[in-house]
Amino acid sequence: MVFSSLIFIYMFLPVTLILYFIAPKKIKNFIILVMSLIFYGWGEPVYILLMLASLIIDYLGALLIEKTRHQKEKSRFIFVTILVINLSVLFFFKYYGFLIDNINGIFHTSLKIKSLPLPLGISFYTFQLISYIADVYMDKAKPQKNIINFATYIAMFPQITSGPIVQYNYIASQLSEREINISNVGVGLERFILGLGKKMILANNIGLIWTQIKATSVGEISVLSAWIGIIAFTLQIYFDFSGYSDMAIGVANMLGFEFKENFNYPYISKSITEFWRRWHISLSSWFRDYIYIPLGGNRRGMLIQFRNIFIVWFTTGLWHGASWNFIIWGVYFGVLISIEKLFLLKVLDKLPRFIQNIYTMILVVIGWVFFDTSKLGEAVSYIKTMFGFAGRPLIDNYARYIMQTNVIILILAIICATPLIKNIIRILKEKGKFPGALIVVVLCIGILTISTAYLVSESYTPFLYFKF
Repeated sequence: MVFSSLIFIYMFLPVTLILYFIAPKKIKNFIILVMSLIFYGWGEPVYILLMLASLIIDYLGALLIEKTRHQKEKSRFIFVTILVINLSVLFFFKYYGFLIDNINGIFHTSLKIKSLPLPLGISFYTFQLISYIADVYMDKAKPQKNIINFATYIAMFPQITSGPIVQYNYIASQLSEREINISNVGVGLERFILGLGKKMILANNIGLIWTQIKATSVGEISVLSAWIGIIAFTLQIYFDFSGYSDMAIGVANMLGFEFKENFNYPYISKSITEFWRRWHISLSSWFRDYIYIPLGGNRRGMLIQFRNIFIVWFTTGLWHGASWNFIIWGVYFGVLISIEKLFLLKVLDKLPRFIQNIYTMILVVIGWVFFDTSKLGEAVSYIKTMFGFAGRPLIDNYARYIMQTNVIILILAIICATPLIKNIIRILKEKGKFPGALIVVVLCIGILTISTAYLVSESYTPFLYFKF
């Protein structure tokens, strides 16, 4: 099941909220857990067992770690064992085929690969399991003794499929005590509808531009067409993923939970370093807290720091997918961040803001070419076309047609990628119930109506990050 579906919006969510609000406090988490299992198992019920097995192993492992805390060797052994189990499950389903493919390519063997569908959300819930077991081992959190509460944390349907990655430390107290009222439902519903609009109105329509241009041979498109295409993908992936995050945070609000922000207008950044503080914040925070800092962070000299940055960005790329284009994409950003830390940030600080933003966006856009192009040669050819090194014309009739038919949606998307709309809504709310709040309500009703119309005409609208 996906958020952007009629069955979720008009059946699953209302039924869940009704059951949740009429249920006694002591079984509210149980209601969330049951509905989460239904949500998760809607398309692939077999993988519910895998998720449940994983969370039971970590639940018991954390209790054993706490019990043996004064026996350091035993406690460390349990922690490492649980960690290996978590990573092994993730590796088998996500990277086993990639490893065999590379072995066959390097050694000219013909090892067979048994194709298995990737369990939905495995990258996200595995990282939550790791954060939990690590926090317990490092004595940053007490183990959750109530298995219903723990299962709710891992399987909670707002974030199980595509995040945000919610660290246990942040949500532990909310599992037992949280504010549940109609006001939170209103705030969450508004957030959900705005996220739905990002997905259905912006991401899906802009994605059609990239789909058309990507399907055309790179040797047949002009420089302008290449730029329009990758800018369209740049906007699509932002609105698709930030839209999902808004919907997840909104649903969590309705249930009384508070999730941290996952996006903070990354396309207004003045450096690549700042961009990654604003993009997929929960993932960046996870890698910082559980890989970068434990490796020594920036505390052991510049060479060690750059080594740590390389490890973090190599694994960041690999986390996104079992393909070399994701690894190259991750290392690409690792190199850029290293250069900025070495000297470039000081240079950028002396430049006008708009120059800093142009610099950042050009490099981000180039990065998205690697991200969504599976073969390195194709990515390089596309980038050469973008910068006029492929002998293609600057503009052609196809580029003119794309611009003429999509100029409004592109301008709207660029505006919505800035804080402008958010600030307008905030100002309207500050004016009181009338007319400000009324305008916001009308806006949300309009977005919901248009999004519903798109859903009626489209049978399935998955989010891009479902495949990760």
